[in-house]
Amino acid sequence: MTLPSRITTLELPALYRNTIGLDRLVDNMLNIADRGPAGYPPYNVISVDDNNYLIEIACAGFTDKDINVLVNNGDLHITGVQQEELNEDVEKSLDRKFLHRGISARKWERTFTLADYVEVKGATITNGMLTIELERVIPEALKPRQIPITVK
Repeated sequence: MTLPSRITTLELPALYRNTIGLDRLVDNMLNIADRGPAGYPPYNVISVDDNNYLIEIACAGFTDKDINVLVNNGDLHITGVQQEELNEDVEKSLDRKFLHRGISARKWERTFTLADYVEVKGATITNGMLTIELERVIPEALKPRQIPITVK
């Protein structure tokens, strides 16, 4: 069974023509597809309830001073760069000689696109696990409301 060509190819002009006002959504979808899978550092996305979420990032060896969390234009950028990389001089001053180095000290970056009305509430690091708290705050004007019916 072969699929019709319109299903196997992405026709961008037709997509833009049929998504009036959704240009940002389409651009985000294409950007996400371009990013591809990234494996380091590993992370979890957790739904606590309908409006609260957590992102957990495993970052062993990184401290709060090594990690930067930035929200910009609907994107959450998290970067990690160790201030004091273990080079040969540092190893000698600490009287260390690595026989095997399995804990990575490389710099890393993760970017998440936040949905509308999702705010970053805070970030904590405990035992090598960075936890970022997110909350969806829907404006009162957008929440469903009951309209009373009056009898005349």
